[in-house]
Amino acid sequence: MKLHHLLIPLGIIAIAVVAIGAYQANSAPLPEGFPPATADGQIEVKSYPAYRSATYRATGELATAANRAFSPLYQHISSNEISMTAPVETRYPRSTIEATNYETGEAQVSFLYRSTDIYPKEIADSISVEDISPMTVVSLGMVGSYSYQSYQEGLAQLKDWLQQHSEYEIVGSPRRFFYDGPYIPDGLKRSEIQIPIQLKD
Repeated sequence: MKLHHLLIPLGIIAIAVVAIGAYQANSAPLPEGFPPATADGQIEVKSYPAYRSATYRATGELATAANRAFSPLYQHISSNEISMTAPVETRYPRSTIEATNYETGEAQVSFLYRSTDIYPKEIADSISVEDISPMTVVSLGMVGSYSYQSYQEGLAQLKDWLQQHSEYEIVGSPRRFFYDGPYIPDGLKRSEIQIPIQLKD
């Protein structure tokens, strides 16, 4: 069989895999009351309702926190027959706002429940179930790699925005929302970087 004859079906299979992956990512529902993802490159102020999460605390390199947390979190929702939602949340130390070279510490990685009415039957020692209060954030939408460097670059953009909007103050730890799974190419992955804020008195 000639090489180009072999490449055609392989290309069709690759396209199908990407399409199925994109469908699965987009079909995962948001938690109830969550606003849609911020568009790539846009910065906006958004309000979130209270929500419930299953959280794994990952200590060490912040760049690998989400990857290390995925397996225990996935085991948690699987064993409790809880449906997957998007996004996955990673809350980083507040120190990462102040220091660009802050690369180690504790990150809190969470799968978000669809509803605050959901409560698991079994909770492993490594997982905590948390109720998160409503919050307002300034959010930057991004499409591209989920690297820690892109988090730092996005955080710098939000800091610049806050300097230009002095009516707001920071009231919590920064976080990143990851909307797509590993089967989506890096160039198409959607995320948001957010800082909790409130209007100054």
